[in-house]
Amino acid sequence: MAMIEEKEILHNTHYGLGVYAHILRRYYPDEVVIELSGKNCKVTRNPFNGNKTTLNICNHDWVFYYEDAELPDFKGNPFDFAALHYHLNGQELLNMINSDMNLQIGQPKGFYTNKKCTMVVNEITANLPKFSYFRCPVTNTHPSAEMTLLDVYEAVKGSSYKQETEELRRINEPEIARKFKARNFDYVTFSGLFSKRSDSALIRHSGLITLDFDHVSNISELRETLLHDRYFETELMFTSPSGDGLKWIVSIDLKECNHQGWFLAINAYLEATYRLKVDQSGKDISRACFLPYCPTIYINPTYLQYTFPKTTDNTTNYERKI
Repeated sequence: MAMIEEKEILHNTHYGLGVYAHILRRYYPDEVVIELSGKNCKVTRNPFNGNKTTLNICNHDWVFYYEDAELPDFKGNPFDFAALHYHLNGQELLNMINSDMNLQIGQPKGFYTNKKCTMVVNEITANLPKFSYFRCPVTNTHPSAEMTLLDVYEAVKGSSYKQETEELRRINEPEIARKFKARNFDYVTFSGLFSKRSDSALIRHSGLITLDFDHVSNISELRETLLHDRYFETELMFTSPSGDGLKWIVSIDLKECNHQGWFLAINAYLEATYRLKVDQSGKDISRACFLPYCPTIYINPTYLQYTFPKTTDNTTNYERKI
């Protein structure tokens, strides 16, 4: 059995929040066990303190830590909390979390595996943008599933595409790298759901548009510039598979203008404001966007209130309350 690292579990459980939710549901199956607001959760019941409503869970430096309002020594990280429940430590504890939560760490690559997976989506997700997901190679033009920004966030932040991304970045010949990427990376069409990847096969537009910046000299600087833009709010942002580009996904209002009109307007704005050049393929509604490994991927915090971990019956739910 492959060694499992704590950081892999944190990546797959929204910084450990899912670990708390999973364990607390074992004690309080008929209750809302966690209500997340920003980086903090409302005080909830503590099964290790007589079921009193004294448990605080807060995000510090991208890990959720816990403490009890009555017990000064009762505090720690998600793995300390899990150890209290499972009575295990070390690799045995990590293996148990992986198995009990069905995280599938160490199992076959790809965000969607060959295992049967039933997607259970609550009414609360009706307004989440949805778009098509395609398995590699890029010549495959028929979608395999629907995805949301949360799905992409979890897939790209996790290790699903780490091996392919690292191998691609070791290739120095541009043409060989291009062919490798086309053969080995799954992709999505952020701007909508399609019956096949073609502008004419659009089922429904997602209200999202992708701006692609290639051969960026300072990705960190560009990232900060776009995150603080006064007119466009970032929905998702991540480094491209090659490592020298940036993908910027923003919302557009199709009541004001169509997709191509928005692309031309945003392109002109970025060039006039920041002297930025945008890949012109973004004007195509069915534009393919490859999914790489990027642990620093950014998602609009608004979407994180829907995060919900995989359950033991291999389903995925998205709710405001866990």
